[in-house]
Amino acid sequence: MDPITEDLMAAGHDDAALLFSAAYRSFSPGVAGYLRAGGVEDPEGVTHDVFLALYTRLKAVRGGTQGLRVLIFSIAHARLVDHHRRRTRMPAPAEYDPGRDERLSASAEDVALDGNAEANALALLEGLREDHREVLRLRIIAELSVNDVAYIMQKSPGAVTQLQHRAMASLRNQLRAKNGVPT
Repeated sequence: MDPITEDLMAAGHDDAALLFSAAYRSFSPGVAGYLRAGGVEDPEGVTHDVFLALYTRLKAVRGGTQGLRVLIFSIAHARLVDHHRRRTRMPAPAEYDPGRDERLSASAEDVALDGNAEANALALLEGLREDHREVLRLRIIAELSVNDVAYIMQKSPGAVTQLQHRAMASLRNQLRAKNGVPT
C-alpha cells in the first residue's frame, strides 16, 4: 500500500475521488494478479469492474487500510465466482489437437509453458483442487491475512491454515513428479 492511501484512510479523507485513485494505484496490480490466477480471461477488465463497484462503497469503508483491502478482495472474489458461473453456462471450447495442427512452429501454449514462469505457475495451480487454488490466490497473490481469507471464503481461520498447508504440499508433490523426483 502506498503512503498516500494509508494517510487518506487514517485521516478519514472525504475526497472520494482522491481516495479511489490512491486505492486503485495501490491495489489494482494485486487484484489483476488474483483474477489472472483465478482463470479470468480478461483480468484487467474485471479489475476495472471491481473498482467501479468499490467507488460507490468508499464512504462505508471501516477498518482503515485493512478494511479497504478486505472489501476490495471481497468484491474481486465475488466477480471471480460470477465469472466461473458464466463460463459453466457457455459452450466448452474445442480442445487443441496437435495431430491436426499443420504449422511448422510450436504452438503458443508450448512456447508459454516452456519459458514463461507465470504460465508455469498458472499450470501448477490448475493441477490443484479449487479450494486449494482459491486459498493460495488469496493468501499469496492478494497477500491477505488468514482471518481475511477466512472471512472471504466463509471458513474458520484454522480451516484456511489447513487448506493452505495442504495446497502447498500438493504443489510440492506436483513439482517432484514433474522433475522425476520420488515423493
